[in-house]
Amino acid sequence: MARVLVACEFSGIVRRAFAARGFDAWSCDLLPSDDRSNKHIVGDVRDILHDGWDMLIVAHPPCTRLCNSGVRWLSSPPPGKTADQMRIELEEGAALFSDMWNAPIPHVAVENPVMHKHAKALIRNYAEPAQSVQPWQFGHGETKRTCLWLRNLPPLKPTLVVEGREARVHRMSPGPDRWKERSRFFPGIAEAMADQWGGYLNSLARFAA
Repeated sequence: MARVLVACEFSGIVRRAFAARGFDAWSCDLLPSDDRSNKHIVGDVRDILHDGWDMLIVAHPPCTRLCNSGVRWLSSPPPGKTADQMRIELEEGAALFSDMWNAPIPHVAVENPVMHKHAKALIRNYAEPAQSVQPWQFGHGETKRTCLWLRNLPPLKPTLVVEGREARVHRMSPGPDRWKERSRFFPGIAEAMADQWGGYLNSLARFAA
């Protein structure tokens, strides 16, 4: 049974999609899991990267300082922040991405928005994303462009293209849980990952046998 680690996920959406298909799937996040699963590890995922995983999916790593939409804050920090703090947060975000991208795991997928050049320069062995996907390609009538960095995995194929493409996530009202809801994964994309990447893993196992 292939072992799948879903990093930076508290919702369990991707973990459950793989578990439903027979994989030994675990999630890991600094937060406890919403579903209180015993297959969720609370802590820094970097502490368990050497534990014999077959696939790593980084569902939503901290991206505020890496993405293009936030690059302006590096030169003009938001209220309550300094330029030094912005630089430290950028370096911390890039270090986490680097550790995930270079993890000692055969098959890796890292999800993140479009990245700015300053972040790219800090990431070890940086490569451009293999593709970008939208929720409306997988059954959700919404827009939220997401890039996928893939190592030894095929690009995802759309499963259900739908209309009604609203920017719900972008237009969420301010509030204490806004960041949490914005980072919640789309089930349709999780199902595609489990079907397509899980199927790819199974085909490799059959070929090796």
